[in-house]
Amino acid sequence: MKDSSFLTICMNPTLQKTLRFEQLTIDTVNRTDDYRMDASGKGVNVTRVLTQLGKQCVHLTHLGGPLRSLFLELCADDGLSLEWVESGSPIRFCYTLINAADHTVTELVEEAGMVGEGTEERLIQAYTDMLPNFSTVIISGAKAAGYSDALVPGLVKKAKDRGLSVILDVRGKDLTGSLEYHADILKPNLYEFAQTFAPGLILGNRIAADEGTVKEQVKKAALSLWEKYGSRIVLTRGAQPVWAFDGDGFHEYVFETVKPVNTTGSGDAFTAGLAAGLSDSASFAEAAAWGARCGALNAGLLKGGVIR
Repeated sequence: MKDSSFLTICMNPTLQKTLRFEQLTIDTVNRTDDYRMDASGKGVNVTRVLTQLGKQCVHLTHLGGPLRSLFLELCADDGLSLEWVESGSPIRFCYTLINAADHTVTELVEEAGMVGEGTEERLIQAYTDMLPNFSTVIISGAKAAGYSDALVPGLVKKAKDRGLSVILDVRGKDLTGSLEYHADILKPNLYEFAQTFAPGLILGNRIAADEGTVKEQVKKAALSLWEKYGSRIVLTRGAQPVWAFDGDGFHEYVFETVKPVNTTGSGDAFTAGLAAGLSDSASFAEAAAWGARCGALNAGLLKGGVIR
């Protein structure tokens, strides 16, 4: 399986409920018959898009609680290959509310419950056993409570010690703690990057600075990271052009926009397209274009984390 094969990891499985309203009105009862439920989480979304792109991909996560069988059934319905360890913790729900009247998407996110004792050790063992079968590791999303800050950096180190490619879509301590192991690509969104490396740009839950100021501070932080760790940086910005940084400097990729239906999972679709492109020996710019195309395809569909 090793040639151009992907191991995705996310320690935060989710059941995603998507509800589409012709007109969503706050502070009243809203009803719809246009809704669905899917297995989700950033790693599941990446896995689903890679699978739809025809890539060999296995997802590793933890599972527990009474909804585990439903989660597994939904993954099987999507044709996903899944490995999991027992966590003893319930799977969280997240909700996507789509207002068709103004094309807005609102996310309601439950924080994950704490994983049980021994979950981290079981996950590390499963990961270690699986690594020889893969060429690229993609680690996505915030981990559930109960995992140590050493987990993600340790997973990156194990992969790089084997000479594998590593793509990180994480933030905070998971990202900063992993830098010394030289992941190939750092792919948070702009807000997460600013949270981690330029917190002065953040006010509340948004970036509170003009684009010129943001770009200059991001370029400065990205240059510092490249010079010290040699990691390429790709920052998605919703419908705005993608910012990227590598040894050739700072790049801004402008792509065709689409009228969105549901943008949930578009960043994960981008990650999958980028990874697939690089595995097929595309240039950095070509792979970013593949990622953007996958993100746009996802945004035009009701189900999150898909391209068809």
